[in-house]
Amino acid sequence: MIIAIGILSARFSSAGVSEFFVGGRKMHRFVVALSAVVSGRSAWLLLGVTGMAYTMGANAVWAVTGYITAEVFLFIFYARRLRHFAETHDCVTVPDFYAARFGDRDGRLRAILIAVILIFMVGYVSSQFVGGGKAFAASFGMSPGVGVLLTALIVVAYTTLGGFLAVSLSDTLQACVMILALVLVPAIAIADGGGLGAIIAELQTIDPTLIDPVALSAGALIGFLGIGLGSPGNPHIIVRYMSIQDPDQLRTSAIVGTVWNVVMAWGALFIGLAGRVYFPDVALLPDADTEQLYPVLAAQHLHPILFGVVVASIFAAIISTADSQLLVAASSVVRDFYEKILHRDDVIPQKRLVLYSRLVVILLVTAALIFGLLAEQLVFWLVLFAWAGLGASFGPTSILALYWRRTTRAGVIAGLATGTIITILWELTPQLSVLMYELVPAFAGGLLVTVIVSRMTRPPENVDAMFASMKGN
Repeated sequence: MIIAIGILSARFSSAGVSEFFVGGRKMHRFVVALSAVVSGRSAWLLLGVTGMAYTMGANAVWAVTGYITAEVFLFIFYARRLRHFAETHDCVTVPDFYAARFGDRDGRLRAILIAVILIFMVGYVSSQFVGGGKAFAASFGMSPGVGVLLTALIVVAYTTLGGFLAVSLSDTLQACVMILALVLVPAIAIADGGGLGAIIAELQTIDPTLIDPVALSAGALIGFLGIGLGSPGNPHIIVRYMSIQDPDQLRTSAIVGTVWNVVMAWGALFIGLAGRVYFPDVALLPDADTEQLYPVLAAQHLHPILFGVVVASIFAAIISTADSQLLVAASSVVRDFYEKILHRDDVIPQKRLVLYSRLVVILLVTAALIFGLLAEQLVFWLVLFAWAGLGASFGPTSILALYWRRTTRAGVIAGLATGTIITILWELTPQLSVLMYELVPAFAGGLLVTVIVSRMTRPPENVDAMFASMKGN
């Protein structure tokens, strides 16, 4: 079905880079809501959060609370300003927004943005392919390596053909599959276990802390809530706001997206809690891997047809994120580097740019595939590292660019570099990584440095006109 969507979308997406990368800014409010939500969740929700709830119990609720809260505010406030500005200044990509906002004439800011996107996006896409390999292994008993290859082939097929329109429409379909499975599996598993009361009683017998949502350290709590700081910094989510046809409909998108977010999050949490009762010892899971819990639990309790829906939901989560990230990475190469830096004084035919975009998608899939086959980290932490890097660099700088008139280009460059460096160093330092999720200190560092350097440099020009365009004036 999703490959068919890619084929049907190919003609529209071939018209130009605006159509290929942001759907010509003609996306419906429900499509924007659901595609924004599921593109941000990935295999991390279905495999990572379920595994974390299995291990940590009710404490895992804080890992989903942060991003749900953050994305409500993004839909209602941040998204409207960005969408108005993008239309006024013909911004197709997130680097386009930065370049227009800060008058990036020499392309230096745009080049730094491209580098940050590529550093983290290849790893992010790779983690989705690894998740696909795990899903194939758990569901059909095949080699994870073969599963990684199959996942990559599915993604490259329709993303290359249909661009942003195909990605958004397929994400909407996949959102429906995900929510169906995330409601069905825990409901049936809990019912088979004697009801919610029996499950909770059994969890208390295994370990009383499993039903205590505050049985964790302050640092861990801050780190989990800080996951939400990544939402305004991940370009594959931000670009959804730029694509909506009518910015006044973003409040409707906020309601729809939030309901979807909450239901999916609670479904994942209850899968982990119920799974701990059925598999009290992690050794009972394939390869003692908690990220295998979801498909194994589903296989134990569902009819094969319904189990097929569960398997489809895993791939829906994986594909809906991987395709969005590939488009962001490809747009940074073709639109931002090739067109706006290498050939900024030339007029390049739109169809040629679309062709190059499709070729770059294939190259990026190849690079992510190689990295994914070699990756040994858990999907959960590989995703969180990439989420942190993008969130800490793009998050504080984009918020300040939209809301603080005094923000300067030099400040943004310094903030991007600071957020990226702190993320990497914090993760590589064991004494620091155990204290708190790296996104929190990296986001704070990027924000602080952006403000300090902006105060130390010349105020931006034409800022009143810039802020007027954010209000649709």
